[in-house]
Amino acid sequence: MQLTSFTDYGLRALIFMATLPPGKLTSITEVTETYGVSRNHMVKIINQLSRAGYVAAARGKNGGIKLGKPASEIVIGQVVRDMEPLQLVNCHSDFCHITSACRLKKALNEAVQNFLAILDGYTLADMIEDNQPLYHLLLGERPSLSI
Repeated sequence: MQLTSFTDYGLRALIFMATLPPGKLTSITEVTETYGVSRNHMVKIINQLSRAGYVAAARGKNGGIKLGKPASEIVIGQVVRDMEPLQLVNCHSDFCHITSACRLKKALNEAVQNFLAILDGYTLADMIEDNQPLYHLLLGERPSLSI
């Protein structure tokens, strides 16, 4: 299974925010510069993450964004569910004439559920704890990353 870039960069943005000192705000611009993604795309991602409660945004002169809850409470599988269109194939009868007899959709659904079950075993905190190379990359010289 391949995640959309929307979900991929959503996870990356959360990882970035999780590495910040507690209470420190960052900006969408800082996140976009870190990962080399368009600001417009990141604004949409942050808006969805904010609606789902993963990101808290403060407006105004001293505003910014930060995690909306502790990293230990952000389950990676749930983030993927909230961000990703998880239907692997279009099984609508207007699109596929074998849908009423097809067993593939059951197998694909089972695969997706198993994929998510594995991700449910990880939190955002698991992605950053004792990961000094990550902290160096994100909080050091700010190179463009591909994770």
